[in-house]
Amino acid sequence: MIRINLLPVRASQKKDRFRGQFVVLALSVVLTAAACAGAYVNVLGKVGDMKDEVSRKEMEISRLRKTIGEVGRFKKLQAELQGKLDVLQKLKEGKTGPVHLLDELSRVLPDKAWVTSFKESGGNVSLKGIGINEETVARFLRDLEASPYYRKVELGVVQQTGYAGLKLQGFDVTCQTEKPPKDAAVR
Repeated sequence: MIRINLLPVRASQKKDRFRGQFVVLALSVVLTAAACAGAYVNVLGKVGDMKDEVSRKEMEISRLRKTIGEVGRFKKLQAELQGKLDVLQKLKEGKTGPVHLLDELSRVLPDKAWVTSFKESGGNVSLKGIGINEETVARFLRDLEASPYYRKVELGVVQQTGYAGLKLQGFDVTCQTEKPPKDAAVR
């Protein structure tokens, strides 16, 4: 019988299979390394983009902080100017106040009553006058109390006085001034 030695063929097949597996392994390692390198390069690119964006945002933040500082400075300036305008408005209103007070006093003063003294200080008014009788003085007080410019009208003293042979009623009145609403001030 003939003997065939198959061991060298099997050994060569085994070597061929080992070479094929080694090539597949090497290709797998190379492809995996290439994929990792590609992912690494991609991540580095994204990190670079993010760093650029962060630096742009930081520049924008510093620009906005400067703008906020300017806005704060403008608000402070606006508040200061508004305060000055308010003072000017109060001065303007105070400038015309006594005129309105005297005009209103003239309007409510009855025909048979006269004011001999008018003193205004810090919103308080002191009046002295003469009326022909008690009813005239009472009407003057009612009309003065109803006026939008005067409040807390109080009669101090009413006493009989003589003037040119007539018996008249002298009176002292104290009250406070008030700035009326705009629609009440216009007559």
